[in-house]
Amino acid sequence: MNFNTTLLHKDFGSDRCTGSTLTPIYQVSAFSQDSAEKLEAVFNNKAPGFAYTRIANPTTDSFERRIASLEKGIGAVACSSGMAAVTLSLLNILQAGDEVIASAGLFGGTIDLFHDLEAFGIKTRFVTEVTAENVRAELNEKTKAVFTELIGNPKLNVVDLKSVADEAHRGGVPFIVDSTTATPYLVHPFDFGADIIIHSSSKYINGNGSAISGIIIDSGNFKWDYERYKGLEEYRRFGKFAYIAKLRNGIWRNVGCCVAPQTSFLNSLGLETLGLRMERLCDNALQLAKFLQNFEGISVNYPALESSPYYDLVQKQLHGKGGAILTIDAGTKERAFKLINNLKYATIATNIGDLRTLVIHPESTIFTHSSKEQKEHAGIFEGTIRVSIGIEDIEDLKEDFEQAIKAI
Repeated sequence: MNFNTTLLHKDFGSDRCTGSTLTPIYQVSAFSQDSAEKLEAVFNNKAPGFAYTRIANPTTDSFERRIASLEKGIGAVACSSGMAAVTLSLLNILQAGDEVIASAGLFGGTIDLFHDLEAFGIKTRFVTEVTAENVRAELNEKTKAVFTELIGNPKLNVVDLKSVADEAHRGGVPFIVDSTTATPYLVHPFDFGADIIIHSSSKYINGNGSAISGIIIDSGNFKWDYERYKGLEEYRRFGKFAYIAKLRNGIWRNVGCCVAPQTSFLNSLGLETLGLRMERLCDNALQLAKFLQNFEGISVNYPALESSPYYDLVQKQLHGKGGAILTIDAGTKERAFKLINNLKYATIATNIGDLRTLVIHPESTIFTHSSKEQKEHAGIFEGTIRVSIGIEDIEDLKEDFEQAIKAI
């Protein structure tokens, strides 16, 4: 099956008893079993079934299997938020004394997380961008992971997955990729050597801003050194499933950041139109970016523009699509605020991946806790506006941005 057919017709656990075309919302805390022996078996992973929604739920199970299939992974674990997914993907393999290599231009919340991990003895070596050369320069015996966003939010830099994955693997460490802004529609990072994928499924997977969640997908391809990753030793009997087995039976289960069944249902519902939405969103983004290049006093950043240093990589790795985010720089905070406030169709909100166009001034909001240097690494300046493109008619968006720009 091709992408959109898979979203609708692959068997992800719809309700065969009633014929429901969507997996129902199993909005319950616990599941009964026929006997104490059966419950014991389910609890100890010796029989299929469900016992408690914090551990597993049929609605969430269906959503996890859909995402794992789309990303060509062996399994997935859904979390209560994208940040929870980032956190647990790392803590599943890290301990005090370990180091991570990551981009200094990450989303502000992720940068804050890496600083939080310092209290637990986990250090992050930040590089200006995650490239093979920068990873090679920072790798050492303490390095346990390389982490990046595939398309930076909001820097919009694009990572060369294959070259970075090869370098990480030469150093014996997994390559963890946050692919939220790319989505499975644009690229399958596992095809380029990534080992773990993360999505903030609150964004394009959900698609309409109705729920918060995240998900971690394991490729099953990384060859774990159990001497180096001692926490996985207990799970080596699971073979290629060692990482996902430890995650589900360990820190994810014990921290308790499970996703609500209602949220899993909303995500599965949104997922069915992901291909159609991304096609429209990427087309709108490229058309608007090209249009905005015509205005003096406004600079535009979008990776699928021919002027972008990432243009060739977008053609090769992302099938020519640059995602659904662009940034514009109005020069000053005052001009940026005035432009934002004059838009008629853009909603001023801190999210991406909605059906409607969203705008935000990152410097004063989502990067407010970052230092000046961190903001610059992330491509954030006082005049920067992040635009998350929606599915509105492109002529309306062009007209709206034109009148707002003329107003300043």
